[in-house]
Amino acid sequence: MKRVLFALAALAAVSAPAMADEALAKAKNCMACHAIDKKLVGPAYKDVAKKYAGDAKAADMLAAKIQKGGSGVWGAVPMPANTQVNDAEAKKLAAWVLSLK
Repeated sequence: MKRVLFALAALAAVSAPAMADEALAKAKNCMACHAIDKKLVGPAYKDVAKKYAGDAKAADMLAAKIQKGGSGVWGAVPMPANTQVNDAEAKKLAAWVLSLK
């Protein structure tokens, strides 16, 4: 019984932050243009994670892009600035995107 409870607690600890960050992405309206595993207006978050895997500067760069917007990396459609996202939220979102496999 202890093993089952321990396994459930470990699973909850691992999946809770991912779910919370997805909830933040939904709350900040990121999911209007992005999806986890398919391209919408912008790239799939898994494609972003794959592109920047192993890049030590990616989290900071993505956090800045989340807040300030950008263009040219994923095609002609620009990503607008997200002024409703503060620094801590942008860093949390960037880390979440980069954690996706």
